[in-house]
Amino acid sequence: MAELLVSAPAKINLHLEVLGLRPDGFHELAMVMQTLDLADQLSIRPTADGAISLTCDRDDLPTDGSNLVVKAGELLRARVGLPELGASIHLRKRIPIGAGLAGGSSNGAAALVGLNALWGCGFSSAQLHAMAAELGSDMPFCLEGGTQLCFGRGERLEPAGLGAAPALGVLLIKHPDSSVSTPWAYGRCQELRGDFYLQSEEEFEQRRQALRSGPLLAALRGEAPLPPLRNDLQPVVEPELASVREGLALLRQAEGALAVAMSGSGPSLFALFADPAGAEAAHQQLAADLAAAGFEAWCCRCIGSGVSLG
Repeated sequence: MAELLVSAPAKINLHLEVLGLRPDGFHELAMVMQTLDLADQLSIRPTADGAISLTCDRDDLPTDGSNLVVKAGELLRARVGLPELGASIHLRKRIPIGAGLAGGSSNGAAALVGLNALWGCGFSSAQLHAMAAELGSDMPFCLEGGTQLCFGRGERLEPAGLGAAPALGVLLIKHPDSSVSTPWAYGRCQELRGDFYLQSEEEFEQRRQALRSGPLLAALRGEAPLPPLRNDLQPVVEPELASVREGLALLRQAEGALAVAMSGSGPSLFALFADPAGAEAAHQQLAADLAAAGFEAWCCRCIGSGVSLG
């Protein structure tokens, strides 16, 4: 079979609310996540040697068994029960590494979709979703994409029901030397905010319902102005990371910015605009200052799907 290509798009968090602790030790979350047209690409070829090998055009990304692409392939092969299945996978990176944009999770989700097709496994979307949830909290969202409410660890999805991707423009920035440990961010959040955590499923569901019927989704449907965005990890990370403070200050200077926030546990930051042209204009306005401060920048659009073949 010829080479199979799979697109693995990035995500941003339009809302990230830490509700409390779950019995399994993870945090209970209420989020709205959105896929962007900034995407990595997997090229996959079948092999007959029973090996799953990964290469990447970035030499600073591990390509061994710790990579979610390899883990996804090994899990899929184990479930289908054919140890002789092999694949040679090449990853072309465009999503910055360790950025809070779910690049690794999206790559893993792309491997599930691509290898399921390449090997003819025949697993359903629901079966791939269950495997994705085993591998990572963000991975089920990366399979589905679009605009989704994400609950539990992030693996429980509810479509936002917008009908189409928001027409917003996104200016995304990240300092290449900056990184945040996600476990550290959540641990620090518990230290600082643990006294305010909700305790019961009834309380969790009240917050989920507030998000479903709140101003953010109304704004994304075009029914109201965009409210300030909430990310409960931002006040945890911002005091500790100069690049986050500097980047947020720069984005807040952008003309026409509707909202500015950090994505996930950071350190990527973004500003939303009424349309992609607004993001392009803001990029031009801030280009010199962003470059002087060492930031990389991307102008993105919202898209209505997750990983895709071709």
